[in-house]
Amino acid sequence: MRIAIAKTKKRNFRALWQIRINAAARAAGLTYSRFMEGLKAANVALDRKVLADIAAQDTAAFGELVKVAHQAS
Repeated sequence: MRIAIAKTKKRNFRALWQIRINAAARAAGLTYSRFMEGLKAANVALDRKVLADIAAQDTAAFGELVKVAHQAS
């Protein structure tokens, strides 16, 4: 039972992070998938939890990540 709850919790947090990243990326003119694809191409190794935190707390830094992702894709 505990394992199922833990997996559900992880799934819910990942979905929340994706929603936050998507909202910030779309506000900057990119879709979530294009943003993540660009970061991967630029070899930026930040996980979704950190990206979601940056998107919510530091819009200037997230804007720089959007520029990096856009240039790499």
